[in-house]
Amino acid sequence: MKYLILIYGNPATREMWEQLTDAERAAGWGAYAALNKDLAASGELIVTEALTDASLTKRVNSHQGTTMTTDGPFAEVKELLAGFYLVECESEERAIEIAGRIPEAGFGLVEVRPVLDTGGMEM
Repeated sequence: MKYLILIYGNPATREMWEQLTDAERAAGWGAYAALNKDLAASGELIVTEALTDASLTKRVNSHQGTTMTTDGPFAEVKELLAGFYLVECESEERAIEIAGRIPEAGFGLVEVRPVLDTGGMEM
């Protein structure tokens, strides 16, 4: 089954990251590199990406053939999406185990969400 592991951030965690020493930041990036290597080796990793700053978000609205954009972000939340992993693994428990290795999990900023099975229907 496929699971989307969502990684969030907020101004407080961003500030904490910026206050880390170079060595501490390198250790954080190292944790991601190790996780990526392990998931690639196990065949569970489909894709992972970090997202740019949320201030670069564009909201898209299409109405009666006209597409308009406005600058974002627009989520009415305290945390904004910072990155994700799309994994295919045997169980939700395994997806949660993977998510627990993400540094932001220490702040409660990681979610695991099953991907909708569309039964092979092209979308």
